[in-house]
Amino acid sequence: MRPVLSVMSDGQRYVACVEYDGAGYHGWQSLKSGISSIQQSVEAALGNVANHPVAVVCAGRTDAGVHGCRQIIHFDSTADRSERSWVFGANTYLPESIVVRWVRPISQDFHARFSAQARRYRYVIYNAPVRPAILPKGLTWDYRPLDERRMNEAARYLMGEHDFSSYRAVQCQARSPVRNITRLCVKRWGDLLVIDVQANAFLQHMVRNIAGVLMAIGSGQRDSHWALEVLEARDRRLGGVTAPPYGLYFVNVIYPSEFDLPEDPLGPSFIAPLLSE
Repeated sequence: MRPVLSVMSDGQRYVACVEYDGAGYHGWQSLKSGISSIQQSVEAALGNVANHPVAVVCAGRTDAGVHGCRQIIHFDSTADRSERSWVFGANTYLPESIVVRWVRPISQDFHARFSAQARRYRYVIYNAPVRPAILPKGLTWDYRPLDERRMNEAARYLMGEHDFSSYRAVQCQARSPVRNITRLCVKRWGDLLVIDVQANAFLQHMVRNIAGVLMAIGSGQRDSHWALEVLEARDRRLGGVTAPPYGLYFVNVIYPSEFDLPEDPLGPSFIAPLLSE
């Protein structure tokens, strides 16, 4: 059952796109302890524009260190503001690491989380003997030569609907471990490897655990069939190392066409010319 949402009397619902560098934050979600979060910053900025408290709901909460290229949120407000005022006003109050890209009014039946049909992540690996000095928190570095062909062979075992218990965090609170992966591929451009994955939804650390398995296989430490063995074990203890968060980007959310949301180029922007599809 969906939670009951409080809607402001005579208020307008808005949908917005947020981009952020998550390296300096303890994840998207606001924490009672007062630790800095992206949600906290976005709510404060929008609240300053609205001149009243604003609560936002996101399409998918990201963990500490994870970045967002197209995080979709919704919020309700009684303030009479133009789309331009919401965007430029909010960005005036936001730190350099967070930006609101666009804001649109939308019907009350839109929900950033529950209306979403699929979500997409990209995991960017710098594969070279020496660590990078540029974007060290925007890439995951692996000095081992990685064979993307072996990684793609392994990826095929994870396509479709499965119980991903072995690929989720031990502390994951999702009621069901079943998810449906509709896209999972690995591509290389020079020293850069990108794991591109889309599913109806994701479990906690699911993408990072998939990346850890694929990187172990790509390095020759394991054979490609190991990805299936891990999947069928349904035991996180057999799933290998969780990959670091820094190369992970939340890049897209897919909604029914009836909501007619703006389309954004898939990120991250520094490799967007390579990732044109």
